[in-house]
Amino acid sequence: MFYTWSQTKDSVKDRTFGKDITWDIPLLEGYAYEFIDNISKKPGSHHFFGIDCPTLISRIETFHPDAILFFGWNFKSHLKAMRHFNNKIPIWFRGDSTLLNEVPGFKTQLRRLVLKYVYSHIDKAFYVGTANKDYFIKHGLAPSQLVYAPHAIENVRFEDDKTKNYENQAKEWRKELGYGPEDIVLLFAGKFESVKQPELLIQAVKQTNISLKNPIQLLMVGNGPLENDLKWISQSDANIQFLDFQNQTQMPIVYRLGTIFCLPSKS
Repeated sequence: MFYTWSQTKDSVKDRTFGKDITWDIPLLEGYAYEFIDNISKKPGSHHFFGIDCPTLISRIETFHPDAILFFGWNFKSHLKAMRHFNNKIPIWFRGDSTLLNEVPGFKTQLRRLVLKYVYSHIDKAFYVGTANKDYFIKHGLAPSQLVYAPHAIENVRFEDDKTKNYENQAKEWRKELGYGPEDIVLLFAGKFESVKQPELLIQAVKQTNISLKNPIQLLMVGNGPLENDLKWISQSDANIQFLDFQNQTQMPIVYRLGTIFCLPSKS
C-alpha cells in the first residue's frame, strides 16, 4: 500500500470536518505500507496538485507489482503513474462517482472527453453499485472490464457482545440526551456539507413534526462548513440536537442511538 496524501502516520487534516483527525483504531497494522513524500505546497485530496509525489513511479517499480490498484485519478501523481504503467502492468481502478448530480452543458461534455481519455488507461474498474457502473460505461469502459465490489466494513467491529456492551452504552447515552424508550430518533452521521443535504433533512423533520402528536427526534452527528447555519435554523426546536464528530470506537454506539439512520446525500 503506497500512501500518497497524508504527511503523517498519526493524523490527517480533514478540510471538510475542519479539524485534524487522529483515528482511535489502528489503521496501519497487518499489511505492508509506505508513505510516499508529497511535495505539494498545498497537500490534500481536494485538488489536482494536492498530491505531487515525484518518487511514486520509482517506488512502484521497485515493488514489482503484478497489477496496480489506484484510488482516484484526479491527482497529479496518480494520473502520471497511470499513464506511465499503461500497457506495462495491468491498471485497476476503484471509485464511486455517478452521473446522478450531473448538470448538462458544455463543461459536462468537456469533462466527458477528459474522463474517457483517463479511463482509456484502465484495464479493470471496481464499481460499488449500479449508478457507479453506469458512470464507468458512459466513459468508455466495457462491461467486461467492470467488477462488482461494494463498499464494505469489518462487520465484527460493529457487532455487540458482553465485553463491548454497545447496546447498554447506547441506552445510557440516549437517556443523557433526554430520549425516552418510545421516542423515534432519526440519526444523521456525516459531514455537514451541501452534498449530504443535512438542511433538507432538518426541514423535513420540522415540517413532519407539525402534524405529529409524538414528534420525531433528530440527532445530527458531525461537523462541517454548514454547522453554524444548521444550528441557527434548529436553535428553537427542542426536537433537534447536535453532537460533534465521533471517532471510530464510538461509532458502533452512535449508530445504536438512532431508531432510523438517514443520509440524504445527492451524490
